[in-house]
Amino acid sequence: MDDKQSKIAVVTGAGSGVGRAVAVELLRTGWSVTLAGRRLARLEETAALAPGGASVAVRTDVAQPDDVTALFAAAVDRFGRVDLLFNNAGTFGPGGVAVEDLPYEAWRHVVDTNLNGAFLCAQAAFRQMKEQEPQGGRIINNGSISAHTPRPHSAAYTATKHALTGLTKSLSLDGRPYGIAVGQIDIGNAATDMTARMETGALQANGEVAPEPVMDVADVARTVRHMAELPLAANVQFATVLATAMPYVGRG
Repeated sequence: MDDKQSKIAVVTGAGSGVGRAVAVELLRTGWSVTLAGRRLARLEETAALAPGGASVAVRTDVAQPDDVTALFAAAVDRFGRVDLLFNNAGTFGPGGVAVEDLPYEAWRHVVDTNLNGAFLCAQAAFRQMKEQEPQGGRIINNGSISAHTPRPHSAAYTATKHALTGLTKSLSLDGRPYGIAVGQIDIGNAATDMTARMETGALQANGEVAPEPVMDVADVARTVRHMAELPLAANVQFATVLATAMPYVGRG
């Protein structure tokens, strides 16, 4: 994507973590961004990190169809179209809970946010990208290292991230006739509130608790922007970005 092409994005989960970092990176590099999240004050904090950037904050629960419809209506009303959806909103759920003790309500909350929410946002983006002129756009789903390899006590999160990979592949195929490129970024140990415990000690597959290295979340944001700014004729289908020494590849 060159500077003459439209750069209008929707970022979900933009009030913290990876979503905030990506939104700020896009705003600082000339994108207009609709910031979506459950807490309006946190979205406004994100916008303030990129003064002068063109943004609008929309309180959104991605698991609610009406909220998602309103989100994309607000984005189009403010900026005219949608060129990019960073489908990022997600939750890990209760940590350290064995599968036999996981409440159904907790399972359902993770599925509603990570999978149903991702679907609803992708569906809304598809509808807009298919109808707008010029047609097309890009969706980048935020998967996880857990889309490949689980951590202990992560059944709900891991199941949704595996499902997101299937959603990415299916959307990528269905988007071809309309110039909609769909890819996924799988992130391991970016330094955010969600991963703060990694540096002090995380449960390993062998039952030990060990600290893990983390990487700067800004490096993730730059990777997402690279994917976003490719011409629509090119697509990063899957990207894995992780702290170099995290215990993921091999025996750790």
